Amino acid sequence: QVQLVESGGGLVQAGGSLRLSCAASGIIFSFNAMAWYRQAPGKQRELVAAITRGGSTNYADSVKGRFTISRDNAKNTVFLQMNSLNTDDTAVYHCAAQSLGSTQYNHWGQGTQVTVSS
Repeated sequence: QVQLVESGGGLVQAGGSLRLSCAASGIIFSFNAMAWYRQAPGKQRELVAAITRGGSTNYADSVKGRFTISRDNAKNTVFLQMNSLNTDDTAVYHCAAQSLGSTQYNHWGQGTQVTVSS
């Protein structure tokens, strides 16, 4: 059974940086796309950034130029470097992975809290 475990969240002041990691375990085959989503209190979950197995990326407009997604295919790990954080970035961040042959994100982590203080 696949498990995704996020780490790296925490409390940071506005303007600061955090690096999130998501490690997969229990897998036999590699993932296709991997992504980070976030959900703030009272808001819908939103896609923050995604990366294909080949390295193509896309970002939410709100994080372009501040966040960078990357992955290590050999270790089935995905990262999210977050710079210039602001209070609007406060949310629970979840990583997601798409199995080969799947068209949806079918594996999800439990999430890591990111809190940005003003």
